[in-house]
Amino acid sequence: MSASRLPGADARPVVAFSFDGQRIEARAGDTVAMALWAAGQPALRASSRDGAPRGVLCNMGICYECLVVVDGDTVRGCMQVVRDGMDVRRGGKS
Repeated sequence: MSASRLPGADARPVVAFSFDGQRIEARAGDTVAMALWAAGQPALRASSRDGAPRGVLCNMGICYECLVVVDGDTVRGCMQVVRDGMDVRRGGKS
């Protein structure tokens, strides 16, 4: 069993999106935050105070640590389901 996937999760269709210009493959139904985590990209933005990497904290939409820009809109990565062809960028408000 892979550390990044639950048993049976690989049976879902593959979707692809870009993260800062890099192609990322995920499984249909994954959130952006978890797809990026599984792809080895846990840092989703940088702190405006000291530039420290920020990533998933609560993973349930309460905090704002996982803010990313999806197709031009700032969203919480843990609440956004991946879609084929979406453009995701590091960022969001700090």
